[in-house]
Amino acid sequence: MHPSDHGRRVAALFDGIAGWYDFLNHFLSAGQDVFWRRRLVRHVCRRSAPVVLDLAAGTQDVSREILRQCPEARVLAMDFSRPMLRAGAGKTAALPVQADGRALPLPDTCVDAVTIAFGIRNIVPRADAYREILRVLVPGGRLCILEFGTGRARIWKGLYNFYLSSVLPRIGHFFSRDPGAYQYLADTIRAFPDAGTLCRELLEAGFDRVGCRPLSSGIVYIHVAQKPFVRTL
Repeated sequence: MHPSDHGRRVAALFDGIAGWYDFLNHFLSAGQDVFWRRRLVRHVCRRSAPVVLDLAAGTQDVSREILRQCPEARVLAMDFSRPMLRAGAGKTAALPVQADGRALPLPDTCVDAVTIAFGIRNIVPRADAYREILRVLVPGGRLCILEFGTGRARIWKGLYNFYLSSVLPRIGHFFSRDPGAYQYLADTIRAFPDAGTLCRELLEAGFDRVGCRPLSSGIVYIHVAQKPFVRTL
């Protein structure tokens, strides 16, 4: 599938479940998604009054958490799906902008940090997003990713894998009435690279100081990567 066609398909899926997105996130994760986002944002606010790009912001839960932990921050909430951004309206003082992560409508070296929670799976090819993120980050700025680990790894003796492949799509379908959206979620988690491979991707893209940490037995991972400082002779 061509990247543009993929992007339109993903946008249509999320447009269709925007009204259920927050409820299903909390329900399907047993509330753990709140904890995961808090842990992600701890890696973000290292400077006073930072400018932060919350990419694939969805309904702006991460944007809200950034401003809770770092009230002086300025946050741009960008997402490919306008209905998702509208569903999060009123949650936060972040500036919502509809945008493609492969072509950010921002000047070079203008943000101190970029977050992307459960969104990097949906961007094809990921290399285009990495290139744009490096472009807009200041030297030394951080990319902080929260994403599911690969669904191919057995977790909790395979119980999580059964939940992912059989239970999650059925629950998502029951509530959202969209048979494709949560099957897509399960399929992309299974196809996603493992944590080590994603670290190598980030290094190959040009980031340095790349590291990762598992949460909830490896159901999700936080990856943190830095844009290298410019060296002058």
